[in-house]
Amino acid sequence: MRVEHLQLFRRSLSTTGLLVGTLLFATSLSPSLVPRPFLMQALLAGVAFSAGYGVGVFLHWLWAFMELPEFKGRVLWVGKIVAWTICVGVTVWFLFRTSMWQNSVRELMALPPVETARPFSVGLIAVLVFVLLLGLARLLRLIKRTVSRTADRWVPGRVALVVGIVVTAMLFWSLASGVLARAVLNSFDVSFKQLDLLIEDELAPPSHPLDTGSAHSLLDWNGLGRQGRRFVAGAASIEDLEALSPVGIRKPLRVYVGLNSAETIEERAQLALDEMLRVGAFNRDYLVVITPTGTGWVDPGGLLSLEHLVGGNVASVAVQYSYLPSWLSLLAQEEMGQETARELFTLVYRHWRSLPAQARPRLYLFGLSLGALNSERSADVWDLVGDPIDGALWSGPPFRSQTWRWVSANRNPGTPAWLPRFRDGSVIRFANQDGDLTDFDGPWGPFRIVYLQYASDPISFFRPEALFREPAWMRGERGPDVSPQLRWYPIVTFLQLAVDIAAAETAPVGHGHSFATEHYMQSWYALIEPPGWDAARLAALKRRIGDLPENAADR
Repeated sequence: MRVEHLQLFRRSLSTTGLLVGTLLFATSLSPSLVPRPFLMQALLAGVAFSAGYGVGVFLHWLWAFMELPEFKGRVLWVGKIVAWTICVGVTVWFLFRTSMWQNSVRELMALPPVETARPFSVGLIAVLVFVLLLGLARLLRLIKRTVSRTADRWVPGRVALVVGIVVTAMLFWSLASGVLARAVLNSFDVSFKQLDLLIEDELAPPSHPLDTGSAHSLLDWNGLGRQGRRFVAGAASIEDLEALSPVGIRKPLRVYVGLNSAETIEERAQLALDEMLRVGAFNRDYLVVITPTGTGWVDPGGLLSLEHLVGGNVASVAVQYSYLPSWLSLLAQEEMGQETARELFTLVYRHWRSLPAQARPRLYLFGLSLGALNSERSADVWDLVGDPIDGALWSGPPFRSQTWRWVSANRNPGTPAWLPRFRDGSVIRFANQDGDLTDFDGPWGPFRIVYLQYASDPISFFRPEALFREPAWMRGERGPDVSPQLRWYPIVTFLQLAVDIAAAETAPVGHGHSFATEHYMQSWYALIEPPGWDAARLAALKRRIGDLPENAADR
């Protein structure tokens, strides 16, 4: 009985679908931007095969719909044998090339090569994914036919067909975006809320009166959340600053307001400003308004590097707007991050602007990933024209960042999309692993923006149009950590980049979406031009504070 079922299933498969599916399956094994873990590769291969199979089925239907001649009899039987043979041969050949392709990426990121990409396991899981998705598609087709047949009793046949398609689509969408999405969101919400409330034993409440969460603070230590407590406790120590700083030392000020510190966005932003006034944040030479990632995380290397460069003479402030991972926060509560960033900046900027120009600190914006996106949205350029701030450092800007996309699209001719040059470089400059922010046609102006990005970062370089068109960053010269064997394939490259987004933060520091402290250091150095530093001191600082890898789940 099982053999009969398998034979029946085999006969029900579309030969054209199998051929196109095999082609997409094979190309999905080729390299993309970051190394893919085994399970991600297997799932990607299964989805790519399913997508190709669907395209093949549609093409066969279109051929029949146009009443073009089809193979029959012995020719059809021989054609199927040839097609199946091609599918098996191509699948085996490409599976055994997977390790070589993955190593072409790993080598550029100084990772040890993989001896095997477990080709048989990848193939098996891909087949299971295909069968699951095929079963779902056939279930939807059954629902569509049932609805159409029922409607056919009262309306014309073609109208009944449209009714069946619409009802099935609405049913699928309501389940996917309603019941299933709500269940997933609720599950994530409970899990990450508990993680945010976690009190880590190694982080004791601070005792210094200038620390947020201390007995003198306006904010309770427990209310800061897990990421807030880490942020406050992670400031550079006086001892570390004294080791290399060429200028006078001051204790860095870090202000953080957790999601549970107040009920509304307005109250949290006001708390932040009040705490800044309490600790004297506006009396420092530098002030940084930070927009964290979805979980409330602030990249430690991004701020530590600045604190060392200015001898601790800097105050920074951040307000948490979510405890969900960035991708989930963007889907579930996109407006929260933007509104929080805007409210905080508005209050800080208003007070900063009220101070005498010669006595107020230099004001900067800082954000990573979703934080960069919301930080970019926090300040309206028309509000700053009369009295501009000093600049911004935005690392790993997501592909949805409108200003970043516009500047990249309008880059100087001949410059690559992964490291563009914009006009004379007097306002906006882009940096990567090379960190060279000095070789530009024009001198820095008073308002400066640096985008720190890696060519291998899919969160920046994912493009929805990669579904049908080669992205600009793939044409011409490749980035220093992008495999020369990467090629664009319709549909497949889109799927690869989507999977790469999930793996971006697992890339080694200095690649993908994991930013190195030394690269932050180069960017801040170009932005603020701190006195007393030279190449030797910078090299020593890089060796001392090194890179600070963080668990990707914390971001």
